[in-house]
Amino acid sequence: MDLKGKKVLVTGAEGFIGSHLTERLINLGAEVTALVQYNSFNNWGWIDTFDKNIKNSINVVSGDIREYDGMKKIIRGQEVVFHLAALIAIPYSYLSPMAYVRTNVEGTTNVLEACREYNIQKVIHTSTSETYGTALYVPIDEKHPMQGQSPYSASKIGADKIAESFYKSFNMPVVTLRPFNTYGPRQSARAVIPTIISQILSGKKEIKLGSLTPTRDFNYVKDTAEAFVKVAESDNTIGEVINAGSNYEITIGDTVKKIINIIGKDVKILCDDQRIRPENSEVNRLWADNTKIKQLTNWLPQYSIDRGLEETVNWIKNNLQYFKTDMYNV
Repeated sequence: MDLKGKKVLVTGAEGFIGSHLTERLINLGAEVTALVQYNSFNNWGWIDTFDKNIKNSINVVSGDIREYDGMKKIIRGQEVVFHLAALIAIPYSYLSPMAYVRTNVEGTTNVLEACREYNIQKVIHTSTSETYGTALYVPIDEKHPMQGQSPYSASKIGADKIAESFYKSFNMPVVTLRPFNTYGPRQSARAVIPTIISQILSGKKEIKLGSLTPTRDFNYVKDTAEAFVKVAESDNTIGEVINAGSNYEITIGDTVKKIINIIGKDVKILCDDQRIRPENSEVNRLWADNTKIKQLTNWLPQYSIDRGLEETVNWIKNNLQYFKTDMYNV
């Protein structure tokens, strides 16, 4: 599928990954409608920071995936839908699990049902590596069991199964993309890498973190956005669940050391109890097997962890005003 000239909807377009994907689609020549969550301030999230020419090329609409009638109106006339809208913060899911069910499970059902009604040519549903839970074996391929180790991951498992059911029950052209730990410009301080960087750049001599021993498979956001594009373009991906990961494993502790080395400041690391997940909820190891996406789409990550971290540090350095480093962001 050639996305140039296609009428494309991106849900969650105002967010971290969604905003990068939206920019990429505009550069490819797609006719992009960006769904942002309705708010009385008419705030478009990161889209508000776009270059004027790019922003003027986007049809921005406000709505809520939890409201089916509204989704029908927005999806009508589209050809391809990238569904990224979700509640994603794991700590907040402990406080309000039902909100995650309503947004991630019911909201995804609304999107898929509207896509089915209007015969959308392809739907790319966004999953997460958190659905795997702590690795039972590594590297983690798409056959790895799913484990609901947090209300967030459980809600995403539910959403993934809804997407699977629409493919199997209604022969809908759905593909599920499962990104591993994405990082980069525009990510909020709820995630570990911007938390580390923003605390150090704000001048703190001591930085507060949760556990340092878990491993992650970090992916630079431009690589993740490109994975969405490649999965959409490929004719071999419908009905598939596909990992998007670097096949590179690193501990949180070693990630901290890399960031400290890039910034060049001495800091002390403190363990903050409120940043530690409940014992049985911590995902101790994530390491992606990316064989499938390479075979189906020829996608390969272009950014090493060192290059990606350098670009992220530089962006946060120039945008530190977006980070509230004196408080814990859930």
